[in-house]
Amino acid sequence: MALKLHTIICSTRPGRVGPAVATWFHDFANSQGQFESSLVDLADFNLPVYDEPRHPRMQQYEHEHTKAWSRSVAAADAYAFVVPEYNFCPSPAFVNALDYVYSEWNYKPCGFVSYGGVSGGLRSAQLSKQLVTTLKMMPMVEGVMVQMPWEQIDESKTFNASEHHESSGKAMLEEMAKWAQALKVMR
Repeated sequence: MALKLHTIICSTRPGRVGPAVATWFHDFANSQGQFESSLVDLADFNLPVYDEPRHPRMQQYEHEHTKAWSRSVAAADAYAFVVPEYNFCPSPAFVNALDYVYSEWNYKPCGFVSYGGVSGGLRSAQLSKQLVTTLKMMPMVEGVMVQMPWEQIDESKTFNASEHHESSGKAMLEEMAKWAQALKVMR
């Protein structure tokens, strides 16, 4: 049975380029054979600022948006977070989504496809790695960095990856598959 990867679009703002980058990575991940990738858009869950009365560790969710998000997160063996960089940080929507659930994230690997200006979102990815470790996830050292993605998106809103994006993505997916298989035992 194939490992399940969720490629998650971590920006919710209008005009975002995340869907184009995430669609490329989702298709790329499926073509590599280690994972069955599903494309997940945070915007589809419409999560307000955390509004559950109980700690997420208890998994006693009251709101339908939380229950839907919990089911989505729980269904994956690994995650590829497609993260923008906002003021050197991950998007508030992503941080909020991480905080919504706890046990569903535990003992799973994650990788980062970061994007932004000249830094390619690396600062956002680095801060995100610290965040995910508190949820008992294993962030990959390997990652995909996309500088100025808007310059690689054509008129049909398709992201045209370069060779270095693909080689970085392949390395990240190979490591994630090893970790996902190993961590399955802990779950």
